[in-house]
Amino acid sequence: MSDKDKDSKLESEGKLAERLEQAYENMLERVRDALEEFDDETRPRLRQAVAHARERAVELGELSREEADRIGEYIRRDLSEAGDFLSRTGRELRDWLRFDIELLEARFLDMLLGAADRTRSEIAAMRETGTINFRYHTGEIAGPGTLFCEHCDHSLTLKRTGHIPPCAHCHGTEFRRPKRAS
Repeated sequence: MSDKDKDSKLESEGKLAERLEQAYENMLERVRDALEEFDDETRPRLRQAVAHARERAVELGELSREEADRIGEYIRRDLSEAGDFLSRTGRELRDWLRFDIELLEARFLDMLLGAADRTRSEIAAMRETGTINFRYHTGEIAGPGTLFCEHCDHSLTLKRTGHIPPCAHCHGTEFRRPKRAS
């Protein structure tokens, strides 16, 4: 493969990464909107709101079905973990993100706060069924925050929505958010 072909491939991969990261934020906004649109009795559950956002992304041609499913799972994971933290601790989202709020774009913070706060009631049911699994893997997309390598405990800080790279210290590929006291 020539240098020109390699450069073209890297550029294409970069554009795909940017498109998927933007799609994550678009879908997160749709989830927040769906969760805010109704009162407490008629509000869709998190899975329904994510499913709606996935369908809308496919309808609008923003993502393929496979991409929308993958991004939807990333959003569900991030919101579930944020909701679990808020529910267990009563602390602020700032503590979950674990870095200065000023680093976040206000739009993203508003979307995350609005959606995560509404997941608290679902978290109790998830805890009882043992379906909570907050693992992050290289190549997945995650919202801003600090992740720790499962292998060496090295930290990785995402200052914006983005793809998770391998651990810079040990090249590990599985991460978790910081352990927090209940």
